[in-house]
Amino acid sequence: MTRRRIRLVRQGFPDPPARDTAISHAILRRVSDGLEPETLRLHRPGDIVAFGPKDRLAPGFGRAIEAARAAGFGSVQRLAGGRAAVFTTRSIAFSWAMGDPVPRKGIRARFEELAAIIAAAFQDLGIDARIGAVPGEYCPGEHSVSARGRTKLMGVGQRLVQRAVHVGGVVVVDDSLRVREVLVPVYQALGLDWDPATVGSLADEVPGLTWEQAERAIVARFALAYELEEGTLSDSVLALATSLEPRHMPPRD
Repeated sequence: MTRRRIRLVRQGFPDPPARDTAISHAILRRVSDGLEPETLRLHRPGDIVAFGPKDRLAPGFGRAIEAARAAGFGSVQRLAGGRAAVFTTRSIAFSWAMGDPVPRKGIRARFEELAAIIAAAFQDLGIDARIGAVPGEYCPGEHSVSARGRTKLMGVGQRLVQRAVHVGGVVVVDDSLRVREVLVPVYQALGLDWDPATVGSLADEVPGLTWEQAERAIVARFALAYELEEGTLSDSVLALATSLEPRHMPPRD
């Protein structure tokens, strides 16, 4: 059986903060239009807090943005659903854009597949990785991947468009303390209850683990299921991202 081919892109665009999200949005749109191949992007993001649609409706949304800024984080309006999540330079951002004529039908299957791939990659690194929400976790989701069922290591969301879907999220490789420290005031401003002790990282479980080791483990697991082809983004994606970037910026005062 011929394995499905996926373009693997490792380009990141951390500055300005909304640029990376706009890139993922542009890839999704062009995949939907049949102008780009199925694409998996793994990259090192900047320091940002990504807010979801429900966050933007909270009375304390402005205060949450200020809290993020005070901690040295930019703010973006995320492409997928979910509540506020944190990306740092010591995390891995992933986005998987694939064509699908009826994207709503495969929501659960995509979540399950992505979570299984990531959990297997973490297990390859020697981590007791488990799929499922951790009680009290930030940005809760039943397809989170945790260490020992106690600390969240990966969160994932989806965005559906007419003929394609984006599956995206974050892996916390290291710096869990910094993630926790920015989430405390941000979630307080948003009025969200959670347990800061649920924040974890791969390096908390395997001391000395590097970003590169984590990325290799994830790529290796994807390569078992798909034919990965290294590639770069087209000028058309970059141009479209420029026009989409304002949509992912936080509202101005």
